[in-house]
Amino acid sequence: MSDSLLITTITLAYLLIVLTVGLSARHNQSSSLEGYVAGGRHMGLLVLFFILGAEIFSAFAFLGAPGWAYSKGAPALYIIAYLALAVIVWWLIAPYISRLGRRHGFLTQAEFLSACYPTRGNLLGLFIGVVSVLAMIPYLTIQIAGAGLLFEAATSGTIPFWLGSLLACGVVAAYVYASGLQGIGWTNLLQGVMMVGVAWFLGLATADQFFGGVGEMFRELQREAPEYLTMPGAGGMGWGAFSTAILVSALGCVMWPHIFMKFYSARSERTLKRVFMLYPLYSYLLIPLLIIGFAGVLLLEDRPLDSADRVLLTLVVELADFPAWLIGVALSGALAAAMSTAANLAHTSATILVRDVGQHLPALRNMPDNKALKLTRYGVVLISLAAYLLALVNPGSLVDLLLGAYGIVVQLLPMLLGALFWRRASRAGAFSGLAIGAALTLLFQFGVSTPFGWHAGFCGLVVNTAVFISVSLAMRSSSSRSPAQALGTNT
Repeated sequence: MSDSLLITTITLAYLLIVLTVGLSARHNQSSSLEGYVAGGRHMGLLVLFFILGAEIFSAFAFLGAPGWAYSKGAPALYIIAYLALAVIVWWLIAPYISRLGRRHGFLTQAEFLSACYPTRGNLLGLFIGVVSVLAMIPYLTIQIAGAGLLFEAATSGTIPFWLGSLLACGVVAAYVYASGLQGIGWTNLLQGVMMVGVAWFLGLATADQFFGGVGEMFRELQREAPEYLTMPGAGGMGWGAFSTAILVSALGCVMWPHIFMKFYSARSERTLKRVFMLYPLYSYLLIPLLIIGFAGVLLLEDRPLDSADRVLLTLVVELADFPAWLIGVALSGALAAAMSTAANLAHTSATILVRDVGQHLPALRNMPDNKALKLTRYGVVLISLAAYLLALVNPGSLVDLLLGAYGIVVQLLPMLLGALFWRRASRAGAFSGLAIGAALTLLFQFGVSTPFGWHAGFCGLVVNTAVFISVSLAMRSSSSRSPAQALGTNT
């Protein structure tokens, strides 16, 4: 059997296993919309741990993280820094979100915020729903495109980009359609174990094969290219950009809808806190992937890459002396990262499309649960197909669009914190801050340069917070409770 055929066979077998596990999970799922979207709100420690892990560690973990280390050096460590800080934010906020969601039956982020800041016709929920879907489709597209790239590179073109993307997209859509969050949970457990094991093996094996170990690799890097080990690194990322990227990413982690909504699914607040205590262990996945990126600085010195994101594939598939079966397993681990995140994004986007956007259509108002469940399943297929078609187009601006969307999503944070903890928080302040912060973020992201090299989203967040506080203080309020407390939570 040729190497390409063996790699292809192993990868297709892995996809079949994931599909089988995902479809089997439907037997444990209730027939209600709550069961499909929130797992009946009884997700346990182990499954929820891997679900939240898959929310963060996507195709960019295997392609983007080593790419940043290869192209920028030390600034790539911002990824590890923000993940450590994000857990603290989760710990402080998530229990309140979970409690309020359980009490009022919330399933989406927009339902939470629009209940805290009620508007005529629920226009806030519609606005947040539209922005959320538009932000997540490019994110999903990148996962599908990453899967196609992995297939094409590892099989030497036996499976072309379009077919690899279609296979991964089809498998994900099938088990999410059938099993909802239960299918996502059990496949993420399988794929989480897979990608952690593969990442550590590849990182250590690559350093050992080319340099005799990780320590010797960094010693050689210190001699040959020391600029990669200090700030601002080879890419010139200054401290302003570095620190604000950490802050925006850590705070934005809470506001991504596909993460926010998983807080509703926990069995209890205690389960959530246990997950957060263990979560930094998942972040260790990045260390061996960053090692591969640093190795590429030395090994590809005379062979610059067209795209830094290809560094892992180039080292593992082309330069390293790994047997074909091992490359097939490695490809499966990288695919696990892309597919596990894609499943969460497709599931969340479809839920938002039906719950927050569809309910504003006259034909879908006050629809029963069984109809909403059917439409949500159809939405999974529709959104997956849209993301696949975008992956085929694959415009270069998709990454810029995702970065801009991240900066916009974090603009919801002042509104959330005000709802939870500030009795003077007002609807007018929330709307004003969100609108101005989002507009300013877009201006900096795609037009004007930011001061001090700060992240565009951070600049928007500072102004957003100032406007939110100022307008809310100017409003006359006699309330002695925050908006969330007014809904009946004991915060």
